[in-house]
Amino acid sequence: MVNNVEALITDTIYLIFDLDGTLINTDKANFLSYQEAIKNVKNIDLNLIYDDKERFTRDKLNTIIPHLTVQKFEKIIEMKTSLFQKYLEHTILNTPILEIINKFSKTNQIILATNSHTIKADLLLNYYDLFNLFNKKYYKESYAGEDNKYQYIINDLNIKSNDIIIFEDNHNEICKASNLGIPSENIINPNIKEKIYE
Repeated sequence: MVNNVEALITDTIYLIFDLDGTLINTDKANFLSYQEAIKNVKNIDLNLIYDDKERFTRDKLNTIIPHLTVQKFEKIIEMKTSLFQKYLEHTILNTPILEIINKFSKTNQIILATNSHTIKADLLLNYYDLFNLFNKKYYKESYAGEDNKYQYIINDLNIKSNDIIIFEDNHNEICKASNLGIPSENIINPNIKEKIYE
């Protein structure tokens, strides 16, 4: 993976990394947090009604538990957030991505671009001792009200779309990045092997 990406990287390139699903896989910890929160609030076993092979989200919460009141929904989200720390050991660091960060951190700008809230993202970064690897961090709160986190970052850093390489696993975010004119070879999805492996 590192060798294939290296050819694209010059010292003027900004390397922008997503967090959840790209640098750290949080799906299992996320599911376990939701599972415990739903059990506490609604006394429903999430294992019985949901396949944990797919990431569990707020949208799915409303889908699988119909007629969930706003108060109960917010209680589940609040409890899930506070429980997440308990399940950090169920997260997985993406070592090949970390190798890229370590290799180029002295020559390139290393940027975090996450849709996670600051508290959760910093919890993950500190758990894996990654907090100080980034020159700049953008969290969900950074681009509140913005539709495209990459547009916001390009504007904030005053850089061109062909001056960045993005590491992103979310299809919608990849499409948004592509629509900005970021070359397709500069958008790396770590979950699609043919894009990054020989």
